[in-house]
Amino acid sequence: MSDVILSVENISKQYQLGVFGTGTLKGDVHRWWCKLGGREDPFLKNGDINDRSVRGESSFFWALQDINFEVKRGEVLGIIGKNGAGKSTLLKLLSRVTAPTMGTIRAKGRIGSLLEVGTGFHPELTGKENIFLNGAILGMTKVDIRKKYDEIVNFSGCERYIDTPVKRYSSGMRVRLGFAVAAFLDPEILVVDEVLAVGDAEFQKKAIGKMKDVSHHEGRTVLFVSHNMSSVRNLCESGILLENGVVIDEGGIGKVVDQYLKNSSVQEDVPLSERSDRKGSGKILITNIDIVSKESGKVLNEVVSGMDVEFLIYYFICDDALIGSDVEIGMVVQNAQGQFVTVFNNMMAGEKIKLTSKEGVVVCDTGKIPLMEGEYHIRSMIKSVFEMYDMVEKAKVICLHQGDYYCSGKINSSGRQGVYVNQAWNIKEYL
Repeated sequence: MSDVILSVENISKQYQLGVFGTGTLKGDVHRWWCKLGGREDPFLKNGDINDRSVRGESSFFWALQDINFEVKRGEVLGIIGKNGAGKSTLLKLLSRVTAPTMGTIRAKGRIGSLLEVGTGFHPELTGKENIFLNGAILGMTKVDIRKKYDEIVNFSGCERYIDTPVKRYSSGMRVRLGFAVAAFLDPEILVVDEVLAVGDAEFQKKAIGKMKDVSHHEGRTVLFVSHNMSSVRNLCESGILLENGVVIDEGGIGKVVDQYLKNSSVQEDVPLSERSDRKGSGKILITNIDIVSKESGKVLNEVVSGMDVEFLIYYFICDDALIGSDVEIGMVVQNAQGQFVTVFNNMMAGEKIKLTSKEGVVVCDTGKIPLMEGEYHIRSMIKSVFEMYDMVEKAKVICLHQGDYYCSGKINSSGRQGVYVNQAWNIKEYL
């Protein structure tokens, strides 16, 4: 128990929508009387769950409800979930920006937080003055801040502007200076929200490296919120998954991220022809994608690395004027974290495709699948030089298993992820 630096017990946070108050004089007097007698607010029990997609019946809602977890010293905890899940509310409670409606938070030591761009900065003060102001808020003495001052300025990269009022800083400069202050003034617990996304790639890399350093080498605790699952996997050891203000999964970061990605799948159970989440003019639609084994001719649900396959891309022309026109058809393969892995595209392969019938199928002969095991998503698109006809995210999900890619008798566990493969395209008549 001595290693636990942060303990959250039965935390709940309720907000009221619209006009404050119960809506009636009787209700307001009843609430005041209960508060005067030290009793629980009777109207707290009337709140809806925090589901922003559904119109509730009550003006009260629970942004968080019955949250429980512990964080050990030196641990990096990832807090993930969809927009509106309650992540930022939880961090504000932990940072003491606002108080919980119910529950208890126990923390050992100072908490340094970076929740929004320029949090805690006074716009009229210079960068230098804000460093001392934030340090004082964190409980640091002026002597301690002076010892860290040069490191903070060097890390932020804002030395030239350190004597300029913060109101003239760009959003990226504010994030740089804010993160440097929070990281270098030695808080025992560092809370970082999605604000790192405002910084450039070079600063994000520095920031993640610093967070690793303070957790692994300095034994400090980091609570990290991000929608970038690659950063979360790279930095965090454990995680919690929030949905509608409730913890629905917790444990090792790999398991939690996989559950989040599974929950975030877009209309996977809806046939491609019926998907509504598509972009483009709709003059030509991609109605289905099948993976077929060239050896057996069977449609595959799962693929082995190195298997010789073809992708069948079915289309339907809604505008008859486009029959006989040249098109570009492509598939972008992404891994489960949304990172691009490879592209199949007839123009890249130097092949022209002319759609000769109102509906039909285009065959993409990929040869041996050169990908390592895992889950992959296909983004499909069909377009002309001047117009996007149809594009669908996650049009197809591929489950890939280890295979003998090199025909050496050994299972391939590394593959050649990230390379472009040779593509051969041809067109078959309407089936």
